[in-house]
Amino acid sequence: MEPDEDLNPDKDDLPLRANTNYILVRHYALDLTVHFDRNVISGSVVLFLEPCSEWESCSQAGTDLGAATQESICRFQEAMNNDGARNWDQTGVGTACGDQGEFSGSSSSSRRWESSHAGDFTLVLDCCDLVVSKVEEVDVTSVSAMSCHLAEVSSEGAEVSSLHPHTPLVQNVIAMPSSQWRQQHQLYSQCSCAPGAQDGGSLQFHTDRWSLQVWRKGVSSPQEFPRALRICYETKSTGGSVRWTKDQDGKACVYTAGSPINNRALFPCQEPPVAMSTWQATVRAPSDCVVLMSGEEQVVPIEDGDTCLLIWKYYVTMPMPASTFTLAVGHWCQVTAEIPPLEKRFMDRTDCSVRPKLGAGEEKSGLESCTSDVVKGSTLQTGRGDHTACSDSAFCYSSLQDERFSVSDYSGVVDDGISCSHGDYPCRFTERSVRSQRVIPHRVFAPVSLLLKAQMGIFPLLPRCLEAAHTVLGVHPFSRLDVLMVPAGFSSLGMASPHLIFLSQSVLHTGSPGSRENGLCGSRLCHEIAHSWFGLVIGARDWTEEWISEGFATYLEDIIWAQAQQLSSQEAAEQSNLKALLRWRRLSDELQNSEEELQILRPNMEKTGQVSESGSSTVKHALNPEKSFLQVHYLKGYFLLRFLANQVGEQQFNYFFRKFVKKYHGQLILSQDFLRMLLITFPDTERKGLTLRAIYADWLDRPGIPKWLYERSAVWSQAKLVEEVKAEVVKWILLSQTHQRKGRKRKRTEPKVNYKEVTSDQLVLLLELLLEEAELSASTMRTLARTYSLQNQDAEVQHRWCELVVKHRYSQAYRDVEHFLVHDQAMGVYLYGELMVQEDPDQQALARRCLSLVHEEMDQSARRVVEEMVL
Repeated sequence: MEPDEDLNPDKDDLPLRANTNYILVRHYALDLTVHFDRNVISGSVVLFLEPCSEWESCSQAGTDLGAATQESICRFQEAMNNDGARNWDQTGVGTACGDQGEFSGSSSSSRRWESSHAGDFTLVLDCCDLVVSKVEEVDVTSVSAMSCHLAEVSSEGAEVSSLHPHTPLVQNVIAMPSSQWRQQHQLYSQCSCAPGAQDGGSLQFHTDRWSLQVWRKGVSSPQEFPRALRICYETKSTGGSVRWTKDQDGKACVYTAGSPINNRALFPCQEPPVAMSTWQATVRAPSDCVVLMSGEEQVVPIEDGDTCLLIWKYYVTMPMPASTFTLAVGHWCQVTAEIPPLEKRFMDRTDCSVRPKLGAGEEKSGLESCTSDVVKGSTLQTGRGDHTACSDSAFCYSSLQDERFSVSDYSGVVDDGISCSHGDYPCRFTERSVRSQRVIPHRVFAPVSLLLKAQMGIFPLLPRCLEAAHTVLGVHPFSRLDVLMVPAGFSSLGMASPHLIFLSQSVLHTGSPGSRENGLCGSRLCHEIAHSWFGLVIGARDWTEEWISEGFATYLEDIIWAQAQQLSSQEAAEQSNLKALLRWRRLSDELQNSEEELQILRPNMEKTGQVSESGSSTVKHALNPEKSFLQVHYLKGYFLLRFLANQVGEQQFNYFFRKFVKKYHGQLILSQDFLRMLLITFPDTERKGLTLRAIYADWLDRPGIPKWLYERSAVWSQAKLVEEVKAEVVKWILLSQTHQRKGRKRKRTEPKVNYKEVTSDQLVLLLELLLEEAELSASTMRTLARTYSLQNQDAEVQHRWCELVVKHRYSQAYRDVEHFLVHDQAMGVYLYGELMVQEDPDQQALARRCLSLVHEEMDQSARRVVEEMVL
């Protein structure tokens, strides 16, 4: 491991400090309060811990951990004294309630975070930008419900007599079988509320830039370490894990941003993916707010009589990496089939997302009944009487018929008998009752100003996309789904988490509901839904293999979206070829303008998945700001999967996905796990020279573009839909030349040209090809905008239009550029650079004005990149 001070926080790797090879967090119990007045979240997290066997292996091998620890401490004290600072014993961390010391930058303090203190075992957690005030052991013996477990422990006699009395109790709860998950959940809840232990000595802690370290003097191994800890803390308003901002209505909100540092600035945790755990959270928020979170059941909030806040409780029973925990708190409303007048919603924000129960004899509106079946919310019983809260919203279930989907019938794949290979948890894949559940309960939330757009765009598409995903991939891994339209400053088009999807407002489009011109919204929904299988229920064991999540979701979004559109096989193939060409052009451009080391899908190569002795590691390039705006892992990973489909047959390859999901759901994988199973399933591929080593060499372990992709791109460029676009481009070029020849003549008649109607994807390609022209006349630009109603197209089309406007200095459409940069921040980062590079004073002034308008709400990473371009 490299020393902390060698890490450049703007350019280099992200450290994962947690010593997961020694001890694991099996369950988190969070108790949080949201403070919008200070932009902080305060509260505590209780960790339920279980030691690992690796520590015993190290001890048996004769590793002198105590000596290494003492040497590290001495170097640390010497460095601090040389710098004129206090030594370790004087930092104020001597007791669990003491002030925390915060150190970084000493060249002699290498690896102090990874080792124990003077021979004491140290729990190391990933932590950043948190103010930790207290760490204490939880007295689980005070919980009355633990009495039966205490009796079991007592009956074991001498075998456990030497252990801390709390140890076997917590272990018994952790080891409870999945059939008793409700009892286990209740015990976790009760234990998390227990007081601090009064015996056993105090816990000491220390924080540095990237970690929280907790130890107890005299405890030398994980087996002796307390099994239930409570950490009291408060987030910082500038912490990178959450975004404090305003929604499109100007109302305060906060959400986990999916930042490179993940959740370590929200709660101390073990970030490495291998540290899979369950969690539960109690969140207190203002009564007019909605709290959305990763959780398995619909939440009915209760009112806290002491604070007038609403209390929301969520939990999950499937162990997942802590990075997948997601939280959003804001003044959002639920999108329903029938949107009441906006004026009424502005007047009554508390009840905005709820419709009361239907009275006897009342009927649903025609629009609602033809769209979906709705399970009505009920009036909530709270501490202050009846209260109708935003969370008690209708869950929607599809009423779509199976025969609507006719592209491919994946559901008839024979069950090959593969059983669950993951650890014990309540797995949906084994429940016969959910196998036929084509659409899971779902809701959509948005700020008031976006309700109508969300109703027209997302609401009718979501059940279709969910049903199509089930048709392609089988059982939905999660029991329900919420979709939230996040604020304009969200840095991407979407982000998937367990039970919750964030969508950018850029995917919303004014096209007719259900039409194919909702392509950006539909395909993005399919992409994020695909992550339920690849990225969540099956995750990458090494975060550098991002393609396992993003490449798979990009490949599957086309298949799922074609299924949702009810395209014929030929239509699906034509659409797929057009999208492949667009992605090929994007990848080619990106590879020409990015560092080679950022182009490699498996940057750790043969060391992928390896960690240090303690379990700590780094995520290569994770803190490089350029990486978050590159799509190499999406696109190159997508093309690798297309290549593999081409080798084994597309239909058979798609069937293979279901087989792979059956085997690996609930587990973490490396590239080789997928590739080896594929090669075993299709043994004939070896005769074609398709081997694991060849795939690594051509696709995963080196930058650039594989030969197959060059050759295939030539085929895509001659596809039917592409040829149609080329014919239209010729018309526009000829029109521009005609305008230029006419020059400044007073009388000009517009040539009559019949332009073919094109799809959104075709229009994107058309504008990209026109971008290659050295010159387009202002008249041509004006006719182009009018012909295709470019101001009303989706964000992908508008992005290309804005590039065209900037390149040709078409000042009449500068307001389109400003609108795009303000309202489509997730896509406009590099447009700032194009405005500046032209060295046109008007364009540079436009870039600065747009930045000033959105500066406060922009994503931090995006703002840094844009400021470097503009300022």
